[in-house]
Amino acid sequence: MFPGLPPLAPFRPRLLQDLRGYTKQKFALDVGAGATVGIVALPLAMAFAIASGLKPEAGLWTAIIAGFLISALGGTSVQIGGPAGAFIVIVYGIVERYGLANLLISTVSAGVLLFLLGWLRLGTLVRYVPVSVVIGFTNGIAVLVGLSQLRDAMGLQVDKMPADFFSQIGTLVSAIGSFNPYAFGLAMVSVLGLFIWPRLWAVDSQFRKQIDNIQGISALKATSRLPGPVIALISLSLLAWVLSLPVETIGSRFGGIPQGLPVFQWPAFSWETVKQLVAPTVTIALLGAIESLLCARVADQLSASPKHDPNQELMAQGIANTVVPFFGGMPATGTVARTVTNIRAGALSPVAGIVHAATLAAVVLLAAPLAMHIPLAVLAGVLLFVAWNMGEWREFARLKQFSNHYRIMLLSTFVLTIVFDLTVAVELGMVLAIVLFVRRQSALFSADIDEHQEQRIEGRLYGALFFGSVAKLDALQHAADTTNDALVMRLDARHLISLDTSGLDALEQLQRSLGKHGGRLVLRGLQAQPRSLLERSGFAQHIDLED
Repeated sequence: MFPGLPPLAPFRPRLLQDLRGYTKQKFALDVGAGATVGIVALPLAMAFAIASGLKPEAGLWTAIIAGFLISALGGTSVQIGGPAGAFIVIVYGIVERYGLANLLISTVSAGVLLFLLGWLRLGTLVRYVPVSVVIGFTNGIAVLVGLSQLRDAMGLQVDKMPADFFSQIGTLVSAIGSFNPYAFGLAMVSVLGLFIWPRLWAVDSQFRKQIDNIQGISALKATSRLPGPVIALISLSLLAWVLSLPVETIGSRFGGIPQGLPVFQWPAFSWETVKQLVAPTVTIALLGAIESLLCARVADQLSASPKHDPNQELMAQGIANTVVPFFGGMPATGTVARTVTNIRAGALSPVAGIVHAATLAAVVLLAAPLAMHIPLAVLAGVLLFVAWNMGEWREFARLKQFSNHYRIMLLSTFVLTIVFDLTVAVELGMVLAIVLFVRRQSALFSADIDEHQEQRIEGRLYGALFFGSVAKLDALQHAADTTNDALVMRLDARHLISLDTSGLDALEQLQRSLGKHGGRLVLRGLQAQPRSLLERSGFAQHIDLED
């Protein structure tokens, strides 16, 4: 479309490809997987919204609408989209600082940015984010998510939690006198149950082997197929209701969940407002892109489906995030836990993701009144479990196995995510990554003098001569500056793998110093890239090149 630029990415949803040769058997597997992951998404969607400072229906309709759009239009076969734990801290901070209306505007703007990233074929750029930076901000977000749930997990009487890390700690400490042991008990049982439940029904567990040998308890065996969050939600909500425990519920805080379709909303929009929301918009887009494409890579490893198309995935994420805010939703992205559940349940195509959205919609429309009895402490327990699984805590123990560069990037990103915010953390993490990369690459370059006679110098260039390593030519430059003879400097460049314009400028300066006394520079065995730059710049005409 534009001369000199690569072609734009075609809009080709994976669904169209997967529907070719689609069979009833595949449909049955997709329906089963979609229904399973839809049930799993129910408590998570509500918990993510509440933790983000929104009403529970915001998370539910985000999971429904965004989940449908991401599956129908995305570039993966089995990824599930919706609200994610990684967004909790970001969304809460935006609502706290800018208000709900500006969150909707930021999400729409981020959706447009995500679509453009995919359309311009920039999806692969996310892969350039160092893994140390990703682990650092992921672990930082996990800490913040866990901290944000302590209020409901302990039943503290706090009207509104601040967004700042240290302010949150101060608020929790000041409210510790309102500690509710019933809420704390529900939260801890929820966390403990989520750890134990999958292990009880593992294939090699003694409990399952004993149950399999007992006749007449098919109902108990059937519950093994239900996800842990659903079991926690149902059993503990029923327990709190039967015992009339004095704990806060969805009904007492939000008045329940509306039983009906969401209403289309048009947020107050102006260009002046958009300009003020650049930082929140970039944060949402950046996190959405990283999370969705990392999730897609996990799906590639676990599923036999074709590899994901990163550009198509970003375009679908962009459309979903552009549409959802008009129905009161929150930012959405690919979700690892639900995607893995989808794969393990047998999903083969995006139809499973569409069924997941339909399952959630049916539950919301038919059973919304029941949600008012769910204790917030139980949802807090679910999110504490999610936060624990979100973090890659073993990486801290493994830091001693890696270089100082890796440690600095991971730890600085981790601390900055907690103390400041994700945008600052990733920006500094990327700057550190670039600086440390330049330093490491410059250390690999060498300019050695093998023989130094009165009118001749024999030397070697090794590595990449670029802006970060030109100082390594100082010894050669010094020899050229201090000679009064017609000095011939012959450099073996067979191992010079790369040359940039700063390196070219350093060679030109070297040649000028030699030329003042009638000397010359000779480069021997140049590789294709350095030779091409010398020829295009015209510098090759002023030196001697030898094969």
